[in-house]
Amino acid sequence: MQPTAAFIFCMVRIGNIELPDFPLLLAPMEDVSDPPFRAVCKDNGADLMYTEFISSEGLIRDAIKSRQKLDIFEEERPVGIQIFGGDEEAMAMSARIVETVNPDLLDINFGCPVKKVVTKGAGAAVLKDIELMERLTAACVRSTNLPVTVKTRLGWDDQSKNIEIVAERLQDLGIKALSIHGRTRAQLYKGHADWTLIGKIKNNPRIQIPIFGNGDIDSPEKALEYKNRYGVDGIMIGRAAIGYPWIFNEIKHFLKTGEHLPPPTIEQRVEVIRKHLSGSVQWKGEVLGILEMRRHYANYLKGLPNIKEYRLQLCQLKTLPELNEVLDTVIKAYTGYQFERRKIDMDAMAYSCGA
Repeated sequence: MQPTAAFIFCMVRIGNIELPDFPLLLAPMEDVSDPPFRAVCKDNGADLMYTEFISSEGLIRDAIKSRQKLDIFEEERPVGIQIFGGDEEAMAMSARIVETVNPDLLDINFGCPVKKVVTKGAGAAVLKDIELMERLTAACVRSTNLPVTVKTRLGWDDQSKNIEIVAERLQDLGIKALSIHGRTRAQLYKGHADWTLIGKIKNNPRIQIPIFGNGDIDSPEKALEYKNRYGVDGIMIGRAAIGYPWIFNEIKHFLKTGEHLPPPTIEQRVEVIRKHLSGSVQWKGEVLGILEMRRHYANYLKGLPNIKEYRLQLCQLKTLPELNEVLDTVIKAYTGYQFERRKIDMDAMAYSCGA
């Protein structure tokens, strides 16, 4: 299969940030897109990444967990910090706090569908009140010199898909890019993402800012199909990158050549696990870093026959030497194993995320 898009070297701009033609973005994902995870995604082709979403109320209360999420590192640039909230003053103050750590951009979350966020009048709850969305956005734009972007959904439910109006109004307020998840809040992560309205927004002559599509991109073929069909400026990838950061380079290679890269070998998989694990320990400390890494092993090692025993060991052991010894054994046991091209069950990978 050959790619059907014509590729001309150009840049996508978000304010003063220059991204390559048709950039691939790592979605902000709560409890997933921390610095160790972002590092392995950056190594494997992600062009722009975002922090886990951060509560504006938590930031201004100086909550430890919220403050820790502000950590960014030079090697992962460009990187954006995402905040959420439902109060103008808190969002404005948070924007000023975010600017002090010098990210490349500030992103506003108007899409998170989870109950604990929505019940506070934040995230996707703001989709029910466009005027509030405008006030929150304006407060952030006024309060920082950083480029401000927004990530949101199509609307609250099927009867209130207001994203076309939202896109124009937010652009008029000064945002520099808009990422749209092709579901409503009512859908959560169920069913299929509908990119039809995303394409209409991109093809609206009034819209001059980059439009990024998000939702259900889980293969190079689908990335190419949606690029051609909807004309978006780039794609944001979330669940499909969990345990498989190689998806970014796989998509890039396919778009350029029409050919698939071979699946990562067991040696390559373990190398990424080690880097992710090491980064987790360095950033969170040994106890918490090892504990929180346990959620990732199943995805990294998915598809290997009879892997349960090794996975259980990785989820029980408590020191780096012990874990690295098991990983050495995994390499020996599966060297030469021929992985099939990845097939993703997106419904099975639901999680609490940024949008």
